[in-house]
Amino acid sequence: MGEAPAFFLDDMQRSFSNGFDLKLKGFETATVIGNKTYVITGTDDPTSTEVRILNKSTGEWVIPTVLGTKPKALKGHSCVVLNEDRILIIKTNSKSNESVWFLEVDTQFIRDQKKKFDTEVVAWSKGVIGNTERPVVISGPSGVGKGTLINKLMKDFPTMFGFSVSHTTRLPREKEQIGVHYHFTKRSIMEEEIKSGRFLEFAAVHGNLYGTSIESVDVVADAGKRCILDIDVQGARSVRASSLEAIFIFVCPPSFEELEKRLRARGTETEEQIQKRLRNAKAELEQGKSTGLFDHILVNDDLEACYERLKNLLSISENMNIAPKTCEVFDLPVDLSLTKVNEKIVIKNAEQKIVLDLSLMKGGAPGRTRGLEMHVIDPFMENGNGCNC
Repeated sequence: MGEAPAFFLDDMQRSFSNGFDLKLKGFETATVIGNKTYVITGTDDPTSTEVRILNKSTGEWVIPTVLGTKPKALKGHSCVVLNEDRILIIKTNSKSNESVWFLEVDTQFIRDQKKKFDTEVVAWSKGVIGNTERPVVISGPSGVGKGTLINKLMKDFPTMFGFSVSHTTRLPREKEQIGVHYHFTKRSIMEEEIKSGRFLEFAAVHGNLYGTSIESVDVVADAGKRCILDIDVQGARSVRASSLEAIFIFVCPPSFEELEKRLRARGTETEEQIQKRLRNAKAELEQGKSTGLFDHILVNDDLEACYERLKNLLSISENMNIAPKTCEVFDLPVDLSLTKVNEKIVIKNAEQKIVLDLSLMKGGAPGRTRGLEMHVIDPFMENGNGCNC
């Protein structure tokens, strides 16, 4: 498969204009995939990164719907096509951990979004050097003790686990902090983000929307921690259908009678509220044990024993409470060229050569693209590093 070219637009302005008034804004590149040319505009302004598409068959320009989080200050950049479905963008004169971005143009996510929007769609995804442990989805009926299990994990392993902060359209209550208890947002904004595929799961409760965004999970992973999601069975089903690669655990009581006993022992709810929770719990227990939804089912007959089983499932022990994972950060040069060699990208200029390994790449828009490896090639060791670049 040949590589599609990427080049400066100011060198191609007349041949690409086709009656379209090109007003160049800073640095632009054009990348050809099939009969489409994708023009990426970057400036010092982080809000002005733009994408335009030229259909070479019709000579018409299209302004696509752009999803995902745009790269900031994409002034200098170089591009190369990957598998005809996404464009790799390397920011020049940047730090290595901020330099890799992907513009998805024909991935499964993009094809799904095109059906929803009935228009041309592209999506940004930030490339992340290194990998993270799979997130953990924990579900179970009210009163089963899943909150206690999660709190024990967070207390015993604070550097290993992080909790995703949900979004809601309701107003903050007294002492609730924005970004700590919830991300409080307007309904119109959340509805638009749901439509754009930026939420793993959501539900309407008492006239307000609640949901878990992909960004909230990525923020935990970016900190080098493993994200825990405490959501109901309906939410777990939505997450299972998403692109998030998670471990799904369902916590259930030893019996329905024991669950009712625990709910009543709390003494915090009226009889009507208890009956409603019991009805919901019965439905959740039936769904939770359905085939294919959860990877593991934990019976919380004894809290300490159940906690030990949970730790075993997650392959953790007391001596594993280590600092968050980090990767080496170094500077990328100003002027560089990109060459694709199998699943590696060689990034180089006159003084420096860097290899970006994509062989373990996973994830993608509307979240992060993870599992990338990047390292500087020592010219004296180049023949012995296993990369014939």
